[in-house]
Amino acid sequence: MACMYEMLRVNIRQNLQVVIQIATKYSDILGPVKLIEMFESFKSFEGLYYYLGSIVNLSEDPEVHFKYVQAATRTGQIREVERICRESNYYNPEKVKNFLKEAKLQDQLPLIIVCDRFDFVHDLVLYLYQNGLIKFIEVYVQRVNSFRTPQVIGGLLDVDCDETTIKSLLASVTGNFPIDELVAEVEQRNRLKLIMPWLEARVQAGSQDPPVYNALAKIYIDSNNNPEAFLKENHLYEPLVVGKFCEARDPYLAYIAYAKGFCDEELIAITNENSMFKQQARYLIKRRQHELWAQVLVPDNIHRRSLIDQIIATALPECTDPDEVSATVRAFLSADLPLELIELLEKIVIEPSPFNENYNLQNLLLLTAIRANKGKVVGYINKLQHYDSAEIAKIATEHGLYEEAFTIYKKYEQHVMAMNVLVEHIVSIDRGLEYATKVNKPEVWSRLGKAQLDGLRIKDAIDSYIKADDPANFAEVIEIAGHAGKHDDLVRFLQMARKHLREPKIDTELAYAYAKTDRLHDMEDFLGMTNVADILEVGEKCFEDELYQAARLLFTSISNWARLATTLIYLGENQAAVESARKAGNTQVWKQVHAACMEKSEFRLAQICGLNIVVHAEELPALVQSYERRGHFDEVLALLEAALSLERAHMGIFTELSILYSKYRPGKLMEHLKLFVSRINIPKVIKATEKAHLWPELWQ
Repeated sequence: MACMYEMLRVNIRQNLQVVIQIATKYSDILGPVKLIEMFESFKSFEGLYYYLGSIVNLSEDPEVHFKYVQAATRTGQIREVERICRESNYYNPEKVKNFLKEAKLQDQLPLIIVCDRFDFVHDLVLYLYQNGLIKFIEVYVQRVNSFRTPQVIGGLLDVDCDETTIKSLLASVTGNFPIDELVAEVEQRNRLKLIMPWLEARVQAGSQDPPVYNALAKIYIDSNNNPEAFLKENHLYEPLVVGKFCEARDPYLAYIAYAKGFCDEELIAITNENSMFKQQARYLIKRRQHELWAQVLVPDNIHRRSLIDQIIATALPECTDPDEVSATVRAFLSADLPLELIELLEKIVIEPSPFNENYNLQNLLLLTAIRANKGKVVGYINKLQHYDSAEIAKIATEHGLYEEAFTIYKKYEQHVMAMNVLVEHIVSIDRGLEYATKVNKPEVWSRLGKAQLDGLRIKDAIDSYIKADDPANFAEVIEIAGHAGKHDDLVRFLQMARKHLREPKIDTELAYAYAKTDRLHDMEDFLGMTNVADILEVGEKCFEDELYQAARLLFTSISNWARLATTLIYLGENQAAVESARKAGNTQVWKQVHAACMEKSEFRLAQICGLNIVVHAEELPALVQSYERRGHFDEVLALLEAALSLERAHMGIFTELSILYSKYRPGKLMEHLKLFVSRINIPKVIKATEKAHLWPELWQ
């Protein structure tokens, strides 16, 4: 080091190159700091430049790089200064920037490079402007880095640069740069209008960059240059950005921007904050978002009532889109707001609107009122015309609104259903009768008849069925009227029923009803015509009920001589009974007629019957006993004596007569035995004679 000092001191010009070579060769050993001090002590910037130039590309020492910049600057090596400023990553940018500013170079490109690399743009612009170096500002944004144009414009505005200069500079930039940053720079300095010509030029050039239109929107808003039309018609600006800008200036314009961009949260916030519930209501209706509706209709929303009032009063009546109305209605349903929904539907269904005749909305209004405000239902029923009458009436009935259901059925002439409500739910047969009389429809009378029958108002029920000319329910009418003994009324019903139906049940009951009402002449006429009645069944019932005259007609009509004979006995017509029994030819009938004749001491007729009984050996003992029990000994003897001459006379007859003689006419026994000994049962007769102590006969 001392040697190099001495060489420079003795003859710096002659020895400089040698010293540079030595310094370069032994730089790592001696250290750059000492070597730099050596060259500086002799103010040899040339030597320092060449020495540092040989090591700067390999060194990471910030001081080496800074000193190289100084040396290159002082030796006029501006291109090398530019290179190091652009390529080196090791120098201290603040020191280099300050040095270059103090150096006041003719070419400010190195300073521009340092400030651009290390974000000293504001300092750069301030320095260049204050030193009248505007052309280097143009160089910076045109040739070095157009991306920094927004910061440059901001810096020029901070130093109160002339607007014409700024506009000219901005127009001269051909490279791309972030327009939103430019807008932010001028906007924060309240100088947006400054860039309006440039923005309009960009629009004319066909730019579709949203920041361009954001800036234009802000300028139009601040200058009140028809901003509403721009916000509504332009589709290239960013609604969220412009909306935020508008919030403090004009909330309505913010609403327009937010609505255009569907910025739901922001729109709800701005309209709530500024009580713009009419606008919020319109947006919600057009938006048709279920989640958004759910958000604003929650119970803890303090603005909910104000919003609902505007929806009902203004927004929905203005609406003409069925889908929008439908979405709104669904939202109210989901939020469980039945009373508010009624208000809403009244506004669009009852008051003049495009939805006055909407079928679904009218149904919904009625259904909601049924569930939430029953007092309004009857008014809606009378005012509205286009709804599902059957379904609404059914639901009204289920909710206990019977009068309302009746009104619907009556209005739409569903008379049977109306009658059904009157008699089944309102339970007023008298009102049912009044209604049936008014409408006078067969089906209505029929339904009334059923209700009256269920209420055991049998005569009224039959009157109603006759007016309805409806025999369909004949089985129930027959059963109930029969049990109640209303046969006179039943006759009228069955006569009507016979005109429409050929049912055995109907004819059978009609015949029985004639009998019960003692209308024998009508019964004769009935029996004389074609019918499908079960006459035997009717006859049996009449017989059981002791209606013998009717039973006689019935049994006679079907030639049932056996039952007729029995009936005649009860009528006291024994002779006729015997004739009938003869026609019947039935032992059982003979026995019945015989018993009846015995009961009435008609022994002549009884004998006729008896002769038809005794021919059956098995019937003989019982017949004889019946006479004996009553003490009619002569009559039984006469009967058996007459039976001896019968073609079918059997041993039993001869034997029984022998026994009876032994008991009651011993004097005749001997003669009888002599005549018919061969036809009697000897053992039985022996026993009888022994018992009677008739020894001669016994020996005989």
